[in-house]
Parts: sequence; structure tokens; C-alpha cells
Amino acid sequence: MKKYIIDLRVVESVRLGERYALLRLSSDFSLPEMLPGQFAELKVEGSPTTFLRRPISIHYVDYDRNEVWFLIAVVGDGTSRLGSLRRGDVLNCIIPLGNSFSLPQSANERVLLVGGGVGVAPLLFLGSNLCRMGCKPTFLLGARSASDLVQLEYFESFGRVFLTTEDGSAGEKGFVTNHSVLATEKFDRICTCGPKPMMVAVARYASEHDICCEVSLENKMACGLGACLCCVEPTHEGNLCVCKQGSVFNINQLLWHV
Repeated sequence: MKKYIIDLRVVESVRLGERYALLRLSSDFSLPEMLPGQFAELKVEGSPTTFLRRPISIHYVDYDRNEVWFLIAVVGDGTSRLGSLRRGDVLNCIIPLGNSFSLPQSANERVLLVGGGVGVAPLLFLGSNLCRMGCKPTFLLGARSASDLVQLEYFESFGRVFLTTEDGSAGEKGFVTNHSVLATEKFDRICTCGPKPMMVAVARYASEHDICCEVSLENKMACGLGACLCCVEPTHEGNLCVCKQGSVFNINQLLWHV
């Protein structure tokens, strides 16, 4: 898929709790085609400590409004600068990058989307695509506490939503792989993104139950083009660049899922 270096205009910048910011961006020209699971490299301006772009998952695309959304976890100077952008500011992006989640062959497939922390971001766009093809997904979203669960109303517009929090302040207490829905329902496909320990646990569950499973890895990606080799992941096919051959992988490709 063709990549573009484009300037996008901030339509809205909203802080979601203490840890997250939502950027809604648009352009005077039609946005390029984007697929769920892809990401962008965002240029950080005005930071004396940030020299590289920041890889951020595509959170949602609203083609009617010609908008692309990014959910930013504010953890350092670079992401703080992105989260402090205001309406009318211009943000330079390389987009779209990487591959995408596979969509089911049939709308009858029971699809579970599992996200933890800011790893929920690509699942909203994936959920909208599944819903558009007539497949109503189930979301299983985990966070430290209720204050870290964001945009639940958007996820609920595309499918059922189940929650876990480590402190028990929302949904079931514990981790996503402890949620009761995994014991009471069967799924044909799982897509997941979040902290690596969470994805390892989800992959193990999928493998034990013979469920097709794809994970979106969050290795450090400096260039987004496969040139710097910062994001290399050992796989059964050799060392692969997550930014170019991923970031979405079937668990059967990976060495750590068992």
C-alpha cells in the first residue's frame, strides 16, 4: 500500500483522563485508504529531547468527515507534545504504515477483540470494519482502573463490551485472560493488542482452544520503514521488522506464544 508524507490539521485535541489524549486530524485533500492495524509515524515539533517520530496506531477513520483519529498515551516529552496540540495546529505524518488485521471470511464468525491499556486503540477501527461487513465483534478491554478506560461508548456502538480492571473499579477484577466470558463463550477468531505479557497470555489461551489469533506488536519503531532495524522480532520465518512485516502477526509466526 502506498505511503504518504502529509500535513494534517488538528480538528480536536481532547485529554481523556490523566494518561491519554485523543487527536482528531483532517486534511484539505481526501485521506488515503487505511486498514485496521496500520499505524502512522507522527513528527514531534518543539521538543529538545525528541529526535524521532512517534509510531501511533490508527485509532479510527471517519471517511465521511475525512478524519483520522489517534489515541495517545502521554508517557514522555514526545507524546506530551503531541497531546498538547490544539485545534488548527498542523501535524506532519507518514501514513499508512505496516500491515493489517485479517478480516473474517464470513460475517458469522465470532470475533473477540482483546485490548489492554493504549493497545485498545487499533481495535476501534477494526471493530468498525467488522461491523460494516455485518460481523458484530465482542470487545474485552483491560486497564489498571476505571479512569484508564476510555471511549467505551464508541466501542459499544460496534459490539458488546466486557471490562477488566486490576483494582476492580470497573468490570471484573483481574486481567483480561481471567474474565468469565472466556469460560462461558466460544470464539472463532481473536485479535489483540496491548502489553506483551497480556498478548502472550491471550495467545496461549487461543492456542489451547485452537482459535485463530493475531497480535499487534508494540516493539520500538524508529523509522517505520524497515530501515533502522530497531523493531526486529525473532519469528519462525527469521528476524522480521515489526514496522514493515507487521505490526500484525499470526501467533503461529511467533516464538513466544507457547
